[in-house]
Amino acid sequence: MTHVLLKRTVLFVTFVLCWAVFAAVIAHGAPADASPRGVVPFSGFAPGTIVVKTNERRLYLVLDDYRALRFPVGVGREGKAWTGTARIEGKYVKPAWSPPEEIRREHPDLPEVIAGGSPHNPMGDAALTMRGGEYAIHGTNNPRSIGGFVSYGCIRMFNRDIRELYRMVAVGTPVIVEQ
Repeated sequence: MTHVLLKRTVLFVTFVLCWAVFAAVIAHGAPADASPRGVVPFSGFAPGTIVVKTNERRLYLVLDDYRALRFPVGVGREGKAWTGTARIEGKYVKPAWSPPEEIRREHPDLPEVIAGGSPHNPMGDAALTMRGGEYAIHGTNNPRSIGGFVSYGCIRMFNRDIRELYRMVAVGTPVIVEQ
């Protein structure tokens, strides 16, 4: 009798947990990792250009006159976003990160440097720097931030996406950031 009661309890708890997970997915939508990514129709920019559309929270690598490879990104929060043109000036794998003074003022507990590869390093697996290192297109240690207005001006990507983009672009690649 105890054995049957235990089986029923386990079955009931399993059912409740499955239902809770299902309800959470329905209430909060698909996980950020499910954001659209792939080749899409795109025109108006030279092949090889990176175009970031901050209002869409998407980065496009222009493939030819008619198509681009689209990636979901996190972009600058209100008052921190920028628009304009730049060029990729540096390419780094697992870069160390030194918080800029503005971030240190808001988070004085941060260390001077967070080593590359550390799970606490917000730069993720790779970084493409621009504007004298002031901004970067980089991976992240917080994938849930992708799709949001979350950064101090940098463009955040899933680590798998920054690794792919890193392989496809060179120093000197033009970058256009638009609303």
